Amino acid sequence: MRAATVTDLARFDEVIDVRSPGEFAEDRVPGAVNLPVLDDAERARIGTLYKQTSAFEAKKTGAALVARNIAHHLDTWFADKPKSYRPLVYCWRGGGRSGAMTHILQRIGFGAMQLEGGYKAYRRHVVAELAHLPATFEYRVVCGPTGSGKSRLLAALADEGTQVLDLESLAAHRGSLLGALPDAPQPSQKAFESAIRAMLTRFDPARPVFVESESKRIGALTVPEALIAAMRASPCVRIEAPLAARVALLTEDYAHYLVDPDALNARLAHLSELRGGQTVSAWQAMARAGAWPELVAALLNQHYDPAYRKSLSHNYAPRETDLVLDPTDLGLASLRALARELAGRY
Repeated sequence: MRAATVTDLARFDEVIDVRSPGEFAEDRVPGAVNLPVLDDAERARIGTLYKQTSAFEAKKTGAALVARNIAHHLDTWFADKPKSYRPLVYCWRGGGRSGAMTHILQRIGFGAMQLEGGYKAYRRHVVAELAHLPATFEYRVVCGPTGSGKSRLLAALADEGTQVLDLESLAAHRGSLLGALPDAPQPSQKAFESAIRAMLTRFDPARPVFVESESKRIGALTVPEALIAAMRASPCVRIEAPLAARVALLTEDYAHYLVDPDALNARLAHLSELRGGQTVSAWQAMARAGAWPELVAALLNQHYDPAYRKSLSHNYAPRETDLVLDPTDLGLASLRALARELAGRY
């Protein structure tokens, strides 16, 4: 077999992405290592030669660059690989870049193969799987207003060995106006979808998957349509926690805003049209005064809880069969106890 397909990924010792670092950063096959045969600047240079000079000059210059870069990888990454080493190599379309690397590795004696169709074939596979794979699982959707410990409960459930799809973790965002994580940018939409597909392929369809009651968008990212539809059709586990416990949890989770009230107030300003300038100004005054418990309680009562109730009625309407949890606090011990209870039920 001269080329492998996406379904053969698990057969290889390693998956090598020879695209540029910029291409790799946007999305890649999960677990792939980046050994570029052209870096971002070199790729741009060759593209310019193609457009402004000729294909011949571009290929000649590109071949020299590719040869030097592959030589570097041979001296470093491949230096200690045994003869039995079997890597799968891919580029954008399964053409020249991966072909050059695969050819040299094969000539050395490694069992290297090229991914047919390259990254584009992998991407088509992800899109196709996400259209049907989510419907093959049974979900338990963890619902509850902002600050009720949903994400922490999912983490505790994962520790108990249950199947958990933590979309906010995969999206690097807590899903609200203030949900951006400090020093953690969101992945690309393609990378987000790759991560979801990778998680789903690890799950056992005979066991339920716990997931949080997300809206269709998490920050700048969109949850795949088939997944959000399956979630909205699933039974819920509802957390009903006291306001004081929610305020305490949110004060911990959003501590980065406590040290930068100006950044918080800049975000709150976006709510002026929805909640009124006078209300937002009052919130901003609390932030400047460092009145954090009062501010968090006001945000919950005046913004987050009304928005949650509205969203809930459309997306995760309560059912009589839903399981209701009513913890008195949202500390680690309490959430671990709830996770053990849920793990025992399911």
